[in-house]
Amino acid sequence: MKTNPIARRFEQSFDTEIRSRFFKGLDFAGPAGDPGWFGPGSAVWYVHSHLPTLVLGLVGAAYIEGLDPSISWMGYDHTRIAERVDGVPTGNVDPEGAAVRLAHSISFFIGTAYGSTQTAEKLARTVRAMHHTVKGTRPDGLAYDADDPEWLRWNYATVVWGLATAHERYHRRPLHDIDRYYREFVRVGEALGGTDLPTTKAETAECLESYLPKLAVTPIKAFQTGPNLRDSKAKPWEPGSEFMDWAARDMLPHWAQKLALYQPPNPVTLRLRRTSLWFTLNALHEATGPLPEYRQAQTRAAGKKPNPFISTAPTAPDPVLTREEIEATA
Repeated sequence: MKTNPIARRFEQSFDTEIRSRFFKGLDFAGPAGDPGWFGPGSAVWYVHSHLPTLVLGLVGAAYIEGLDPSISWMGYDHTRIAERVDGVPTGNVDPEGAAVRLAHSISFFIGTAYGSTQTAEKLARTVRAMHHTVKGTRPDGLAYDADDPEWLRWNYATVVWGLATAHERYHRRPLHDIDRYYREFVRVGEALGGTDLPTTKAETAECLESYLPKLAVTPIKAFQTGPNLRDSKAKPWEPGSEFMDWAARDMLPHWAQKLALYQPPNPVTLRLRRTSLWFTLNALHEATGPLPEYRQAQTRAAGKKPNPFISTAPTAPDPVLTREEIEATA
């Protein structure tokens, strides 16, 4: 049991703000012998056990994902990230909505990594059902649809890129064979309906760059980043802060940094910032250790080898549900 003050404070905060609200109905302790989608010894278990770099990876993934104008409008029209008054977006970011979005993402990537097979499948069905409701038209007349295979491929590539890149750059002991993580993680993308997904670091980089002709910094994206964050009340290490915005842009591929007008600081300052973030993330992880859900999964799947790859692609159409119905069952 954790005894140091930092661990206790973190655990209390995580339990109050995330676990009690967003881990409902997720089973990590049983059934005995079930390795889940991945299992002990898998690259996914190793990468996702370091929560600070997992969160940073999600921040980076969200940044590059939003360079697709359709993604920007999906978020503006359909998510809680956009502040609304009487249902009408104001153009501002809703801090609570952004926090909820991040918490849902943490729940999903912890649950699919360490949850039972049934838990992982439940989470995938919920996300697919939510995607089915995200359809609309951009102001320039182009339609968007979260079930579009091209969008699903882009979304998948940004997420696996973000998580793997944060791990490689900031984990104290990163995987020597990062492609093992890319190969395993494709199971998550397939479960969400993705097809023709990249399975290596090189393929993912090529996939992301292939979308460049479709990308742009929309007014929505510009409002959420860079100088516009200077009045943010977020603490330096929190998403939405100017420092974390820098950390996300600093991880971007070179072409994406140019698109976002990223200007790196001088080499000394750059090294200092990266080193400071490396120490902060790893010190936090060392102080708190893996989540209890990870330890529960270890006990549940004790003695099991990593799960051999079995396709998780949906085999039948999902029922059509409203957002209210989805949220009621999530």
